[in-house]
Amino acid sequence: MPNWLLPENIADVLPSEARKIEDLRRLILDNFRLYGYELVMPPMLEYLESLLAGAGQDTDLRTFKLVDQLSGRTLGIRADMTTQVARIDAHLLNRESVTRLCYVGSVLHTRQIGLHATREPLQIGAEIYGHLGLEADAEIQELALATLALAGISQVRLDLCHVGILRTIIGGDDAAKLDETELVALLEAKDVPGLRTISVDYKAETRAALLALPGLYGDAGVLQQARQLLPALPAIAKALDELETLAEAAGKDCVTVDLADLRGYHYESGLIFAAYVPGLPNAILRGGRYDVGAAFGRSRPATGFSMDLRELARLIPVATRKRAIHAPWGIEAGLKEKIVELRKAGEVVIQSLPGHENDQDEFDCDRAVVLENGNWIIKNLD
Repeated sequence: MPNWLLPENIADVLPSEARKIEDLRRLILDNFRLYGYELVMPPMLEYLESLLAGAGQDTDLRTFKLVDQLSGRTLGIRADMTTQVARIDAHLLNRESVTRLCYVGSVLHTRQIGLHATREPLQIGAEIYGHLGLEADAEIQELALATLALAGISQVRLDLCHVGILRTIIGGDDAAKLDETELVALLEAKDVPGLRTISVDYKAETRAALLALPGLYGDAGVLQQARQLLPALPAIAKALDELETLAEAAGKDCVTVDLADLRGYHYESGLIFAAYVPGLPNAILRGGRYDVGAAFGRSRPATGFSMDLRELARLIPVATRKRAIHAPWGIEAGLKEKIVELRKAGEVVIQSLPGHENDQDEFDCDRAVVLENGNWIIKNLD
């Protein structure tokens, strides 16, 4: 095998794509700051028990594990930064007030998530800690949509769900509770025959509600259907009220409801959402309410979202090449002063090394520094 080949679903990022990603990173982080979010930078690896605290089985399966040569303990390379940021809020910052944090960094997956996905996403996200009300969910939802708008994506479908609905449906049925993991998988796949088979011995009300969930998909009007088809329990009514409120906040024209889209079920604790955009089969962004702070000794309500910057950048057209100025190689004082002056003014100046031509993906040298009558001046290139 050639020694330059990379592992499956791992890839280099070349200049023009890297510039798109970096521009997006700066743009999005600057916008997070305008909302009052503070940037944190968790480490790439931690002791495994800390890294997986409060996380679901899916995160465990996606996490690369290795032995620390110093302590002999098992380390994990982060597959998700959310639990790390929750640890920072609960254990290091230890604030009583509402805390808004944001983050960006590479994560590593043992297996890809979704069609054509990389195993090394560049995860960026934002989280609110310390507020249990829907106001926090509405803000995170607004920030998520604003983030996609900053990238120039206008056609966004926000898909809403609530993990409390399924938990309430199976909460009074011991047989269903034993099959919780299998039920989540069947609902995500909208496998109605599988649901019929697994629920044969469940209570009639539980079985009817489970079989109704895959069909409760569509615009916000689905919530009214759900009130008629699902058990009239206070927890379900409350969950549907929350979904309706947040659908109104986002604008019903861009909202769909899918009460069987339970990705993240074992990790989330309330409302969950995903954003879908044209040209991508997977959700571009996922978020929702959770509480992993208890695993670090301090329970805190939290809600947030995250996405892969590399995936987002692939949806954006390649930017036009930036105008640049070509300069000859030389150490003459006048030439060096001219180049310094141009760079201070924000111009890209590329000096050609002796015997070589410039060949870049990002820059278009449409001007040149030339010597005329003893002065270094700028000339346009035809």
